[in-house]
Amino acid sequence: MTASSTRFTSHSTPIGDVLIVTTDEGIVSLHPLRGALEQELERRTRALRAPLDRSDDDAAAEDAARQLDEYFAQRRREFELTLDWRLVRGFTRAALEAVRRIPYGETAGYGEVAAHAGSPRAARAVGTACARTPFSIIVPVHRVVRSDGSIGEYGGHAEVKAFLLDLERAAGE
Repeated sequence: MTASSTRFTSHSTPIGDVLIVTTDEGIVSLHPLRGALEQELERRTRALRAPLDRSDDDAAAEDAARQLDEYFAQRRREFELTLDWRLVRGFTRAALEAVRRIPYGETAGYGEVAAHAGSPRAARAVGTACARTPFSIIVPVHRVVRSDGSIGEYGGHAEVKAFLLDLERAAGE
């Protein structure tokens, strides 16, 4: 049995560089960089318990980068990427799967997502799932809003969440 290879690359987007981490099973993490690349790589290495190799020749990462470019150019509304869910367990996965069903350009409250994930009283757990998702943008946690309709946070960067929501709304006009 051969060990799974874990690779990374970064990709420039309108919201900053995005770190794309892949395994032989698919995208295991995709996030905007919010600190030094070295710190982000350390966090992913610890979470995955595997060293990360830089790769500029990774088909899964190239596909993710292309689809991100299409999304930001308003030519893509859904991502068609294979996700490696190894960093997600239990209700968090159910919540993120429910988030994936929120249509492009629309939003849903934390309570709505909790109900769709099978636990109607778990709105706070949905918030935690969204905050800890290993998949930003491609699992559209930016579409989950507070019950009063305010957008809330997005990893401490509400301006990025607002940008993504505005991008989707503009594409629908």
